[in-house]
Amino acid sequence: MTSELEERILQHKNGAFPGSFTDRYNIMDLVYFEKFGDMPSAIAREKQLKRWSRIKKIRLIVASNPDWRDLSDDWGKPTKPFDGKLR
Repeated sequence: MTSELEERILQHKNGAFPGSFTDRYNIMDLVYFEKFGDMPSAIAREKQLKRWSRIKKIRLIVASNPDWRDLSDDWGKPTKPFDGKLR
């Protein structure tokens, strides 16, 4: 749980937490996240997810990100200006 997701992802990708779970297992992709309006709700959800089985967590990820795409890949990159066309 974090209030600064982009910063936290960069920290993990840059190895800022030696010996952490993500460091030990070389986890670099953000494949799932949820947003909450308040900390108590976010903490409660995190605790709930931590009690889930691995297969239940995988099903949750696959339901929203079937290709396991790194959701943070485009963060910080320049975007194209709006060309006036809706796709």
